[in-house]
Amino acid sequence: MVRLRLRDNESVQDAVRRFRKIVEHSGIKKELRKREFYEKPSELNRREKRRAKNRARMNQMMNG
Repeated sequence: MVRLRLRDNESVQDAVRRFRKIVEHSGIKKELRKREFYEKPSELNRREKRRAKNRARMNQMMNG
């Protein structure tokens, strides 16, 4: 849960900017996008395997 208290002499625009930054760093937006639609476990596994394969390929290119 994200909490934000208005500082002394802080404008609402500054507080909103600070709130957005806190939400961005906490990963809430990423989690919301991830949960927006149901994804079957098989699709999750397929995506994870694809990401691992791409990571391995990039590591091999960097180190090779």
